[in-house]
Amino acid sequence: MEHGSKSRGGRPWSFDREQAVETAMRLFWRHGYEGVSVGDLTKAIGIAPPSLYAAFGSKAGLYEEALARYEGSVGLLDFAAVAQARDLPRAVRLLLEAAVGAVTHPDRERGCMISSGMVACHPDHAALARGLAARREGIRRDIVQALRPFADAEALPGLARHLAAVMQGISIQARDGCSRAELQEIVEDVVAGLGRRPAGTQAPQ
Repeated sequence: MEHGSKSRGGRPWSFDREQAVETAMRLFWRHGYEGVSVGDLTKAIGIAPPSLYAAFGSKAGLYEEALARYEGSVGLLDFAAVAQARDLPRAVRLLLEAAVGAVTHPDRERGCMISSGMVACHPDHAALARGLAARREGIRRDIVQALRPFADAEALPGLARHLAAVMQGISIQARDGCSRAELQEIVEDVVAGLGRRPAGTQAPQ
């Protein structure tokens, strides 16, 4: 039991809430929102449906908590390392290599839960899909900030969108079974392309 955690009625939960979110995160990451049923969740967590609804409100509420857990832990890109780069090609290399490492980590699910999440869904889940799109846009803005010391301000929005698209593609290819070495070839191509672009020009659109 998770110490100090209470139900809405004031009673302690009869399960570890943090572990429940971790378990749900793994399931949603592996199968997507629509590929996981309430039954799948309750079986994996080891609780009855009423306990799930009491703790999280709904399957969607649990999904939101799972996304927040992912975003704050395994989905976090190493922007601090990027800040130590000496130039733009090195900064981009560090960014993309961190992405490749994240989506191919042997102890995790393949791909990125945010990049690959709900790109298509039932209309009933449109609000959740919009939330994921907003998270993806947030990643693009984070890339802009991380690369600001290395690139012309006019080039940054296009460059960040290009890199966000590359990272999303890397996530999909990782889910499809591409190896880390194969994805590293994409990194090399992108970095080589940066070296061929005149300073201050836009990235490919």
